[in-house]
Amino acid sequence: MNSYPEQMRLDPIRALEGVMDLPGSKSITNRALLLAALARGTTVLHNVLASDDTRYMIDALVALGVSVRERGTEVEVTGCAGPLVTRPGRWVLSLGLAGTAYRPLTAALTLGAGEFVLDGSARMRERPVGDLVDGLVQLGARIRYLGAPGFPPVEVIGTGLDGGLVRMRGDVSSQFLTSLLLSAPLARGPITVEVEGEQVSTPYLDITVHMMRAFGATLEHEGHRRYRITPTGYVSPGVYHVEGDASSASYFLAAGAIRGNGVVVRGVGRASVQGDVAFASTLEAMGARVIWGEDQITVAPPANGVLQALDVDLNHIPDAAMTLAVLALFARGTTRIRNVGNWRVKETDRLQAMATELRRVGATVEEGPDYLSVTPPQALKHAVIETYGDHRMAMCFSLVALSGTPVTLRDPGCVAKTFPDYFERFMALRVPA
Repeated sequence: MNSYPEQMRLDPIRALEGVMDLPGSKSITNRALLLAALARGTTVLHNVLASDDTRYMIDALVALGVSVRERGTEVEVTGCAGPLVTRPGRWVLSLGLAGTAYRPLTAALTLGAGEFVLDGSARMRERPVGDLVDGLVQLGARIRYLGAPGFPPVEVIGTGLDGGLVRMRGDVSSQFLTSLLLSAPLARGPITVEVEGEQVSTPYLDITVHMMRAFGATLEHEGHRRYRITPTGYVSPGVYHVEGDASSASYFLAAGAIRGNGVVVRGVGRASVQGDVAFASTLEAMGARVIWGEDQITVAPPANGVLQALDVDLNHIPDAAMTLAVLALFARGTTRIRNVGNWRVKETDRLQAMATELRRVGATVEEGPDYLSVTPPQALKHAVIETYGDHRMAMCFSLVALSGTPVTLRDPGCVAKTFPDYFERFMALRVPA
Protein backbone atom coordinates (compact mmCIF):
# COMPACT_ATOMS: atom_id res chain seq x y z
CA MET A 1 0.00 0.00 0.00
CA ASN A 2 1.13 3.56 -0.69
CA SER A 3 2.27 5.88 2.06
CA TYR A 4 0.89 9.41 2.02
CA PRO A 5 1.68 12.39 4.29
CA GLU A 6 -0.72 13.52 7.00
CA GLN A 7 -2.01 16.12 4.60
CA MET A 8 -1.57 16.72 0.88
CA ARG A 9 -1.81 19.94 -1.11
CA LEU A 10 -3.02 19.62 -4.69
CA ASP A 11 -2.05 22.64 -6.77
CA PRO A 12 -4.31 23.84 -9.60
CA ILE A 13 -4.67 21.47 -12.54
CA ARG A 14 -5.99 22.69 -15.90
CA ALA A 15 -7.61 19.36 -16.77
CA LEU A 16 -7.38 15.59 -16.62
CA GLU A 17 -6.96 13.98 -20.02
CA GLY A 18 -6.17 10.50 -21.29
CA VAL A 19 -7.02 6.88 -20.52
CA MET A 20 -7.70 5.46 -17.08
CA ASP A 21 -7.66 1.68 -16.50
CA LEU A 22 -9.79 1.00 -13.44
CA PRO A 23 -8.79 -1.20 -10.51
CA GLY A 24 -11.23 -3.99 -9.66
CA SER A 25 -14.50 -3.23 -7.92
CA LYS A 26 -14.45 -3.47 -4.13
CA SER A 27 -18.05 -4.64 -3.97
CA ILE A 28 -17.52 -7.34 -6.58
CA THR A 29 -14.13 -8.43 -5.21
CA ASN A 30 -15.39 -9.09 -1.69
CA ARG A 31 -18.53 -10.85 -2.93
CA ALA A 32 -16.42 -12.99 -5.28
CA LEU A 33 -13.95 -13.95 -2.56
CA LEU A 34 -16.74 -15.13 -0.25
CA LEU A 35 -18.68 -16.93 -2.98
CA ALA A 36 -15.52 -18.71 -4.13
CA ALA A 37 -14.83 -19.76 -0.54
CA LEU A 38 -18.35 -21.19 -0.12
CA ALA A 39 -18.41 -22.93 -3.51
CA ARG A 40 -17.47 -26.43 -4.56
CA GLY A 41 -14.26 -26.36 -6.60
CA THR A 42 -11.40 -23.93 -7.17
CA THR A 43 -11.99 -20.43 -8.52
CA VAL A 44 -9.38 -18.16 -10.12
CA LEU A 45 -10.40 -14.52 -9.69
CA HIS A 46 -8.95 -11.98 -12.10
CA ASN A 47 -8.55 -8.20 -11.57
CA VAL A 48 -8.98 -8.51 -7.80
CA LEU A 49 -8.76 -5.16 -6.05
CA ALA A 50 -5.84 -4.71 -3.66
CA SER A 51 -7.14 -2.44 -0.88
CA ASP A 52 -7.74 -2.33 2.86
CA ASP A 53 -11.28 -3.69 2.53
CA THR A 54 -10.35 -6.64 0.36
CA ARG A 55 -7.33 -7.33 2.57
CA TYR A 56 -9.64 -7.71 5.56
CA MET A 57 -11.77 -10.23 3.67
CA ILE A 58 -8.81 -12.28 2.45
CA ASP A 59 -7.15 -12.30 5.87
CA ALA A 60 -10.39 -13.37 7.54
CA LEU A 61 -10.89 -16.25 5.09
CA VAL A 62 -7.31 -17.43 5.62
CA ALA A 63 -7.72 -17.21 9.41
CA LEU A 64 -10.78 -19.43 9.08
CA GLY A 65 -8.78 -22.04 7.17
CA VAL A 66 -9.75 -21.25 3.58
CA SER A 67 -7.00 -21.83 0.99
CA VAL A 68 -6.26 -18.53 -0.75
CA ARG A 69 -3.30 -18.06 -3.09
CA GLU A 70 -2.46 -14.55 -4.27
CA ARG A 71 -0.55 -13.70 -7.44
CA GLY A 72 -0.84 -9.95 -7.91
CA THR A 73 -4.36 -9.16 -9.11
CA GLU A 74 -5.08 -12.89 -9.59
CA VAL A 75 -6.34 -14.82 -6.57
CA GLU A 76 -7.02 -18.56 -6.44
CA VAL A 77 -9.55 -19.74 -3.85
CA THR A 78 -10.17 -23.38 -3.05
CA GLY A 79 -13.79 -23.57 -1.99
CA CYS A 80 -15.16 -25.28 1.10
CA ALA A 81 -18.17 -26.76 -0.76
CA GLY A 82 -20.34 -25.41 2.03
CA PRO A 83 -19.84 -23.54 5.32
CA LEU A 84 -16.47 -21.89 5.91
CA VAL A 85 -16.01 -23.66 9.26
CA THR A 86 -17.34 -27.12 10.18
CA ARG A 87 -15.20 -27.80 13.25
CA PRO A 88 -15.32 -26.62 16.87
CA GLY A 89 -13.21 -23.63 17.80
CA ARG A 90 -13.30 -19.93 18.54
CA TRP A 91 -12.09 -17.20 16.24
CA VAL A 92 -11.80 -13.44 16.74
CA LEU A 93 -11.93 -11.43 13.51
CA SER A 94 -11.08 -7.72 13.34
CA LEU A 95 -12.47 -6.25 10.13
CA GLY A 96 -11.59 -2.56 10.38
CA LEU A 97 -14.15 -0.41 8.58
CA ALA A 98 -14.84 -2.98 5.84
CA GLY A 99 -18.62 -3.24 5.73
CA THR A 100 -18.43 -5.44 2.63
CA ALA A 101 -16.46 -7.95 4.70
CA TYR A 102 -18.07 -7.53 8.12
CA ARG A 103 -21.71 -7.95 7.18
CA PRO A 104 -21.44 -10.88 4.71
CA LEU A 105 -19.13 -12.75 7.09
CA THR A 106 -21.58 -12.21 9.96
CA ALA A 107 -24.18 -14.08 7.91
CA ALA A 108 -21.83 -16.73 6.49
CA LEU A 109 -20.48 -17.71 9.90
CA THR A 110 -23.95 -18.63 11.15
CA LEU A 111 -23.56 -21.67 8.89
CA GLY A 112 -21.60 -24.74 9.96
CA ALA A 113 -19.92 -24.76 13.37
CA GLY A 114 -17.61 -22.71 15.58
CA GLU A 115 -17.82 -19.56 17.67
CA PHE A 116 -16.82 -16.19 16.25
CA VAL A 117 -16.36 -12.65 17.51
CA LEU A 118 -16.55 -10.05 14.73
CA ASP A 119 -15.25 -6.59 15.59
CA GLY A 120 -13.96 -3.56 13.74
CA SER A 121 -12.77 0.01 14.06
CA ALA A 122 -14.37 2.62 16.30
CA ARG A 123 -16.43 3.89 13.35
CA MET A 124 -17.51 0.33 12.48
CA ARG A 125 -18.94 0.05 16.00
CA GLU A 126 -21.16 3.02 15.10
CA ARG A 127 -22.45 1.45 11.86
CA PRO A 128 -25.70 -0.47 12.31
CA VAL A 129 -25.96 -4.22 11.84
CA GLY A 130 -29.25 -4.80 13.65
CA ASP A 131 -31.45 -5.33 10.58
CA LEU A 132 -29.13 -8.09 9.36
CA VAL A 133 -29.00 -9.76 12.77
CA ASP A 134 -32.79 -9.59 13.08
CA GLY A 135 -33.16 -11.27 9.70
CA LEU A 136 -30.70 -14.04 10.53
CA VAL A 137 -32.31 -14.69 13.91
CA GLN A 138 -35.61 -15.27 12.11
CA LEU A 139 -33.84 -18.21 10.43
CA GLY A 140 -32.61 -19.68 13.71
CA ALA A 141 -29.18 -18.02 13.89
CA ARG A 142 -27.52 -17.55 17.28
CA ILE A 143 -26.03 -14.05 17.47
CA ARG A 144 -25.57 -11.72 20.41
CA TYR A 145 -24.29 -8.20 20.73
CA LEU A 146 -21.13 -7.69 22.78
CA GLY A 147 -21.62 -3.91 23.00
CA ALA A 148 -24.47 -1.60 22.09
CA PRO A 149 -27.54 -3.48 20.80
CA GLY A 150 -27.80 -3.24 17.03
CA PHE A 151 -24.09 -2.53 16.49
CA PRO A 152 -20.76 -4.40 16.36
CA PRO A 153 -19.08 -6.24 17.90
CA VAL A 154 -21.17 -9.40 17.70
CA GLU A 155 -20.68 -13.02 18.69
CA VAL A 156 -21.89 -15.62 16.19
CA ILE A 157 -22.41 -19.28 17.06
CA GLY A 158 -22.39 -21.49 13.96
CA THR A 159 -25.51 -23.67 14.10
CA GLY A 160 -26.79 -23.42 10.52
CA LEU A 161 -29.73 -21.51 9.05
CA ASP A 162 -33.25 -22.87 8.78
CA GLY A 163 -35.46 -22.22 5.80
CA GLY A 164 -38.60 -20.14 6.03
CA LEU A 165 -39.87 -16.61 5.71
CA VAL A 166 -37.78 -13.57 6.63
CA ARG A 167 -38.99 -10.00 6.79
CA MET A 168 -36.28 -7.33 6.56
CA ARG A 169 -36.25 -3.55 6.44
CA GLY A 170 -34.71 -2.18 3.28
CA ASP A 171 -34.37 1.52 4.05
CA VAL A 172 -30.96 1.63 5.77
CA SER A 173 -28.48 -0.39 3.69
CA SER A 174 -28.63 -2.92 0.88
CA GLN A 175 -25.65 -4.70 2.50
CA PHE A 176 -27.97 -6.32 5.05
CA LEU A 177 -30.06 -8.04 2.41
CA THR A 178 -26.99 -8.84 0.29
CA SER A 179 -25.35 -10.53 3.27
CA LEU A 180 -28.35 -12.71 4.05
CA LEU A 181 -28.85 -13.61 0.38
CA LEU A 182 -25.23 -14.70 -0.06
CA SER A 183 -25.61 -17.28 2.71
CA ALA A 184 -29.17 -18.40 1.86
CA PRO A 185 -28.23 -21.11 -0.70
CA LEU A 186 -26.49 -23.00 2.15
CA ALA A 187 -29.53 -23.02 4.47
CA ARG A 188 -31.33 -26.20 5.41
CA GLY A 189 -34.44 -25.27 3.45
CA PRO A 190 -35.80 -22.74 0.95
CA ILE A 191 -35.86 -19.13 2.11
CA THR A 192 -38.28 -16.38 1.20
CA VAL A 193 -37.30 -12.79 2.00
CA GLU A 194 -39.85 -10.00 2.03
CA VAL A 195 -38.56 -6.42 2.06
CA GLU A 196 -40.44 -4.00 4.28
CA GLY A 197 -40.46 -0.32 3.37
CA GLU A 198 -38.26 1.26 0.71
CA GLN A 199 -35.28 -0.75 -0.53
CA VAL A 200 -32.25 1.50 -0.97
CA SER A 201 -29.36 1.01 -3.39
CA THR A 202 -31.05 -1.68 -5.50
CA PRO A 203 -28.25 -1.70 -8.13
CA TYR A 204 -25.99 -3.28 -5.49
CA LEU A 205 -28.59 -6.04 -5.10
CA ASP A 206 -28.48 -6.54 -8.87
CA ILE A 207 -24.77 -7.23 -8.48
CA THR A 208 -25.48 -9.73 -5.71
CA VAL A 209 -28.11 -11.62 -7.71
CA HIS A 210 -25.96 -11.66 -10.84
CA MET A 211 -22.95 -13.03 -8.98
CA MET A 212 -24.89 -15.63 -6.99
CA ARG A 213 -26.24 -17.00 -10.27
CA ALA A 214 -22.73 -16.99 -11.77
CA PHE A 215 -21.74 -19.32 -8.91
CA GLY A 216 -24.69 -21.62 -9.53
CA ALA A 217 -27.28 -20.39 -7.03
CA THR A 218 -30.99 -20.68 -7.75
CA LEU A 219 -32.96 -17.57 -6.79
CA GLU A 220 -35.76 -15.39 -8.05
CA HIS A 221 -36.98 -11.96 -7.04
CA GLU A 222 -39.93 -9.72 -7.73
CA GLY A 223 -38.65 -6.20 -8.21
CA HIS A 224 -36.34 -6.52 -5.19
CA ARG A 225 -39.42 -6.74 -2.97
CA ARG A 226 -39.59 -10.51 -2.49
CA TYR A 227 -36.84 -13.12 -2.95
CA ARG A 228 -37.00 -16.90 -3.13
CA ILE A 229 -33.78 -18.87 -2.69
CA THR A 230 -33.42 -22.63 -3.14
CA PRO A 231 -30.69 -24.29 -1.00
CA THR A 232 -28.64 -25.71 -3.87
CA GLY A 233 -25.25 -24.41 -2.66
CA TYR A 234 -22.60 -22.92 -4.91
CA VAL A 235 -20.39 -24.33 -7.68
CA SER A 236 -17.24 -22.59 -8.88
CA PRO A 237 -17.41 -21.11 -12.39
CA GLY A 238 -13.69 -21.90 -12.66
CA VAL A 239 -12.63 -18.38 -13.61
CA TYR A 240 -14.32 -15.13 -12.61
CA HIS A 241 -13.34 -11.65 -13.82
CA VAL A 242 -13.85 -8.72 -11.45
CA GLU A 243 -15.13 -5.64 -13.26
CA GLY A 244 -13.45 -2.29 -12.82
CA ASP A 245 -14.80 -0.22 -9.94
CA ALA A 246 -17.62 1.96 -11.24
CA SER A 247 -17.66 4.09 -8.08
CA SER A 248 -13.96 4.85 -8.54
CA ALA A 249 -14.65 5.65 -12.19
CA SER A 250 -16.89 8.54 -11.14
CA TYR A 251 -14.00 10.83 -10.15
CA PHE A 252 -12.31 10.50 -13.53
CA LEU A 253 -15.58 10.75 -15.45
CA ALA A 254 -16.43 13.92 -13.51
CA ALA A 255 -13.00 15.36 -14.25
CA GLY A 256 -13.52 14.68 -17.95
CA ALA A 257 -16.78 16.64 -17.80
CA ILE A 258 -15.21 19.74 -16.25
CA ARG A 259 -12.69 20.80 -18.88
CA GLY A 260 -10.04 19.54 -21.28
CA ASN A 261 -10.18 17.07 -24.15
CA GLY A 262 -11.87 14.30 -22.21
CA VAL A 263 -11.12 11.18 -20.19
CA VAL A 264 -11.56 7.55 -21.27
CA VAL A 265 -12.28 5.14 -18.42
CA ARG A 266 -11.70 1.47 -19.23
CA GLY A 267 -13.12 -1.42 -17.22
CA VAL A 268 -16.82 -0.46 -17.11
CA GLY A 269 -19.34 0.38 -19.80
CA ARG A 270 -22.80 -0.43 -21.08
CA ALA A 271 -22.27 -4.13 -20.26
CA SER A 272 -21.40 -3.43 -16.61
CA VAL A 273 -23.36 -5.10 -13.80
CA GLN A 274 -22.69 -2.11 -11.52
CA GLY A 275 -25.34 0.52 -11.06
CA ASP A 276 -22.80 3.29 -10.55
CA VAL A 277 -22.18 3.42 -14.30
CA ALA A 278 -25.43 5.42 -14.31
CA PHE A 279 -23.32 8.33 -13.07
CA ALA A 280 -22.28 8.84 -16.69
CA SER A 281 -25.96 9.34 -17.57
CA THR A 282 -26.14 12.00 -14.84
CA LEU A 283 -23.20 13.74 -16.53
CA GLU A 284 -25.09 13.62 -19.84
CA ALA A 285 -28.06 15.28 -18.15
CA MET A 286 -25.70 18.08 -17.04
CA GLY A 287 -24.62 18.60 -20.66
CA ALA A 288 -21.41 16.59 -20.77
CA ARG A 289 -20.60 14.65 -23.93
CA VAL A 290 -20.58 10.91 -23.17
CA ILE A 291 -19.66 8.01 -25.45
CA TRP A 292 -20.57 4.52 -24.23
CA GLY A 293 -18.64 1.39 -25.14
CA GLU A 294 -19.13 -2.16 -23.94
CA ASP A 295 -16.35 -1.84 -21.36
CA GLN A 296 -15.33 1.80 -21.52
CA ILE A 297 -16.86 5.25 -21.16
CA THR A 298 -15.53 8.51 -22.63
CA VAL A 299 -16.56 11.86 -21.13
CA ALA A 300 -15.76 15.35 -22.40
CA PRO A 301 -17.07 18.78 -21.32
CA PRO A 302 -20.31 20.20 -22.75
CA ALA A 303 -19.99 21.74 -26.21
CA ASN A 304 -20.59 25.18 -24.68
CA GLY A 305 -18.25 24.43 -21.78
CA VAL A 306 -20.95 24.92 -19.13
CA LEU A 307 -22.33 22.16 -16.91
CA GLN A 308 -25.92 22.65 -15.80
CA ALA A 309 -27.12 22.00 -12.25
CA LEU A 310 -29.60 19.17 -11.61
CA ASP A 311 -32.33 18.28 -9.16
CA VAL A 312 -31.98 14.50 -8.99
CA ASP A 313 -32.84 11.44 -6.88
CA LEU A 314 -29.64 9.40 -6.53
CA ASN A 315 -30.77 6.79 -4.04
CA HIS A 316 -29.74 4.12 -6.56
CA ILE A 317 -26.10 5.30 -6.72
CA PRO A 318 -25.27 6.78 -3.30
CA ASP A 319 -21.48 6.42 -3.62
CA ALA A 320 -21.25 8.15 -7.00
CA ALA A 321 -23.72 10.75 -5.72
CA MET A 322 -20.92 12.09 -3.53
CA THR A 323 -18.93 12.90 -6.66
CA LEU A 324 -21.87 14.91 -7.97
CA ALA A 325 -21.90 16.96 -4.75
CA VAL A 326 -18.38 18.23 -5.53
CA LEU A 327 -19.02 18.45 -9.27
CA ALA A 328 -21.85 20.86 -8.36
CA LEU A 329 -19.10 23.41 -7.66
CA PHE A 330 -18.51 23.52 -11.43
CA ALA A 331 -22.17 23.70 -12.54
CA ARG A 332 -24.40 26.68 -13.29
CA GLY A 333 -27.19 26.94 -10.72
CA THR A 334 -28.12 24.98 -7.61
CA THR A 335 -27.67 21.22 -7.61
CA ARG A 336 -30.03 19.26 -5.38
CA ILE A 337 -29.19 15.63 -4.54
CA ARG A 338 -32.18 13.85 -3.04
CA ASN A 339 -32.97 10.59 -1.26
CA VAL A 340 -29.46 9.89 0.05
CA GLY A 341 -30.28 9.54 3.74
CA ASN A 342 -28.20 6.34 3.89
CA TRP A 343 -25.11 8.56 3.51
CA ARG A 344 -25.42 9.03 7.27
CA VAL A 345 -24.54 5.39 8.08
CA LYS A 346 -21.50 5.08 5.80
CA GLU A 347 -17.81 5.48 6.70
CA THR A 348 -18.80 8.80 8.23
CA ASP A 349 -22.02 10.84 8.30
CA ARG A 350 -21.50 11.83 4.69
CA LEU A 351 -24.34 14.34 4.52
CA GLN A 352 -22.94 16.36 7.39
CA ALA A 353 -19.33 15.91 6.28
CA MET A 354 -20.02 16.91 2.69
CA ALA A 355 -22.02 19.98 3.74
CA THR A 356 -19.28 21.09 6.14
CA GLU A 357 -16.42 20.73 3.66
CA LEU A 358 -18.27 22.25 0.68
CA ARG A 359 -18.88 25.33 2.81
CA ARG A 360 -15.14 25.53 3.52
CA VAL A 361 -14.44 26.12 -0.19
CA GLY A 362 -17.15 28.79 -0.36
CA ALA A 363 -20.28 26.95 -1.51
CA THR A 364 -23.75 27.72 -0.20
CA VAL A 365 -25.11 24.44 1.13
CA GLU A 366 -28.45 23.30 2.51
CA GLU A 367 -28.30 20.00 4.38
CA GLY A 368 -31.55 18.15 4.96
CA PRO A 369 -32.28 14.79 6.57
CA ASP A 370 -31.82 13.00 3.25
CA TYR A 371 -30.78 15.66 0.73
CA LEU A 372 -28.09 18.21 -0.07
CA SER A 373 -28.38 21.41 -2.11
CA VAL A 374 -25.17 23.00 -3.40
CA THR A 375 -24.77 26.43 -4.99
CA PRO A 376 -21.24 27.30 -6.13
CA PRO A 377 -19.59 30.62 -5.22
CA GLN A 378 -18.26 33.06 -7.80
CA ALA A 379 -14.80 31.68 -7.06
CA LEU A 380 -13.70 28.81 -4.86
CA LYS A 381 -11.28 29.44 -2.04
CA HIS A 382 -8.39 27.34 -0.82
CA ALA A 383 -9.32 25.23 2.19
CA VAL A 384 -7.98 22.38 4.27
CA ILE A 385 -10.51 19.59 3.82
CA GLU A 386 -11.20 17.11 6.59
CA THR A 387 -11.72 13.65 5.12
CA TYR A 388 -13.01 11.99 8.32
CA GLY A 389 -11.08 8.85 7.42
CA ASP A 390 -13.50 8.42 4.51
CA HIS A 391 -11.88 7.41 1.23
CA ARG A 392 -14.65 8.94 -0.87
CA MET A 393 -14.34 12.35 0.79
CA ALA A 394 -10.64 12.44 -0.17
CA MET A 395 -11.21 11.37 -3.75
CA CYS A 396 -14.21 13.65 -4.32
CA PHE A 397 -12.46 16.77 -3.07
CA SER A 398 -9.39 16.15 -5.24
CA LEU A 399 -11.58 17.54 -8.05
CA VAL A 400 -11.39 21.02 -6.48
CA ALA A 401 -7.88 21.31 -7.94
CA LEU A 402 -9.53 21.57 -11.38
CA SER A 403 -11.08 24.90 -10.34
CA GLY A 404 -7.89 26.93 -10.57
CA THR A 405 -7.75 26.91 -6.76
CA PRO A 406 -5.50 24.61 -4.73
CA VAL A 407 -6.97 22.24 -2.18
CA THR A 408 -5.37 20.59 0.85
CA LEU A 409 -6.62 17.19 2.01
CA ARG A 410 -6.10 15.83 5.50
CA ASP A 411 -5.36 12.10 5.81
CA PRO A 412 -5.16 11.39 2.08
CA GLY A 413 -4.01 7.86 2.93
CA CYS A 414 -7.61 6.93 3.74
CA VAL A 415 -8.00 6.15 0.01
CA ALA A 416 -6.29 2.82 0.80
CA LYS A 417 -9.75 1.50 1.71
CA THR A 418 -10.62 1.07 -1.97
CA PHE A 419 -8.03 2.78 -4.21
CA PRO A 420 -4.52 2.84 -2.66
CA ASP A 421 -2.78 4.51 -5.62
CA TYR A 422 -5.59 6.96 -6.41
CA PHE A 423 -3.49 10.12 -6.27
CA GLU A 424 -0.74 8.65 -8.47
CA ARG A 425 -3.36 7.67 -11.06
CA PHE A 426 -5.05 11.08 -10.74
CA MET A 427 -1.83 13.02 -11.22
CA ALA A 428 -0.74 10.83 -14.15
CA LEU A 429 -3.60 12.30 -16.20
CA ARG A 430 -3.12 15.92 -15.16
CA VAL A 431 -2.56 18.78 -17.58
CA PRO A 432 -0.66 21.41 -15.58
CA ALA A 433 -2.40 24.77 -15.10
